Amino acid sequence: MTFRPLLAALAVVALAGCAADPAPNEQLRLTRQALEQASAVGAVAEESAELKRAEDKFARAEADMAEQSYKDARMQAEQAELDARLAEAQVLTRKSQEQLNVLNTRITRLRKQLQLGEAQ
Repeated sequence: MTFRPLLAALAVVALAGCAADPAPNEQLRLTRQALEQASAVGAVAEESAELKRAEDKFARAEADMAEQSYKDARMQAEQAELDARLAEAQVLTRKSQEQLNVLNTRITRLRKQLQLGEAQ
């Protein structure tokens, strides 16, 4: 029976801790910035599942903010930021690979020209 008051006190402290979560305004700003950066490098939600997921999570974070569910908003915003950064990295990786392919094609062409020049 001595556990009941202790459990009740812990429950009150836990609830108070949840209520004390500050609004994650800075995280929302960082997430918005990550989404904008991903779009700026060419990520498109219709082609990138990661960017689509980031946009969806960001929308949920904004809805959580409106409901003052700050802990949920922070978690959704953090996940959205990571998804947006992944989408950006994938676009940059793809573009780098395309550039590498172009350079390799040019190198191959130059080697062939050099071989033809040496043969003459």
